[in-house]
Parts: sequence; C-alpha cells; structure tokens
Amino acid sequence: MKKLLMLALLAALASVPLASASNAATATSTFTVTASVSNNCTIAAANLVFGAYDPVVANATNPLNVNSTVTVACTKGATATIGLNAGANSGKGGCATTRAMSSGGGSPSYLCYEIYSNAGLSTVWGNSGAGLVSYTAASKAPTALTDYGQVPGGQDVPTASYSDSVTATITF
Repeated sequence: MKKLLMLALLAALASVPLASASNAATATSTFTVTASVSNNCTIAAANLVFGAYDPVVANATNPLNVNSTVTVACTKGATATIGLNAGANSGKGGCATTRAMSSGGGSPSYLCYEIYSNAGLSTVWGNSGAGLVSYTAASKAPTALTDYGQVPGGQDVPTASYSDSVTATITF
C-alpha cells in the first residue's frame, strides 16, 4: 500500500506544470539622458602696487615698473576677451598716458601711469580693439595673465598718496 501511495503521489507531482525560463516574458524601454554645459567665466584682478615713486633721484629720468595679475577661469574651450578700463582719472592731469592716479582732496594732483599687456610695454591694455587680451580656456583651471604697470620717470608731483580704480572685464 505504501508503494501504491508513493506512486500516486509521484503521478500527481508529475502532472503539475513547472514554470520554466522559456515561458518568462520581458519588455524594454530606451530613454535619453541629456545635459548641457554653458560657457562661463570668472575674473579676479590683483592690486597693482607701485610703491614709492621718487621724482628727485630714482625716478627723475627712470620709470617705475611693477606687475600684477588678472586671473581668469572659463569653461573648457570657451573663448573670451579681457579688457581694462582707463580708470577713474582718465584724461586728467595732462598725462601723455591713458591713465592717472589722483592724490584726492579738493585740488588733487595726478601721477600718470599706464598698464600694458606685454613685458615689452608696447601694447596698452585697454577695453576695446587691439587693447583687449584674447583668451581660450584649455581647461577650467584658473589662468594668471600678467599686467605690466609703469609710472613714467620725470614727473614733477607733490608728496601725497596717489590712487586710481581700474575695472577688469571678461567678455565670453
């Protein structure tokens, strides 16, 4: 009887359909992933500090030269131009240069100076045309561009502290 019961149980199990991988169904869907990278740039300019100008001895005939940096960072591959305006005292003090520092006060004196984009001091760094500096970003890493300042020698100016304010602009 045990044999008969065992055979009946095996027969019952054999008749139950088993799920198989060949009966499984699948469906798929494809979707698009997008993003955009826009041009962006930043600019930071370090102060241009001439220090002491000596119109009697050291700078009686020799100019006072210093340099600083304008640091830019742009999206990789972006092209930009960097300009420096003429400053707050442009055209004042009878300067042969584009720029002038003022002693301030009611009757200011002016100390003439210029900013160049090259070490040879032949290209004035301005804010239009040939005065602009062109830049193409090789990466997003900041790049320091050197600006070269010069106060011409031989200026007959009174003792004072002189200053000007120049704006650096990046166009991209």
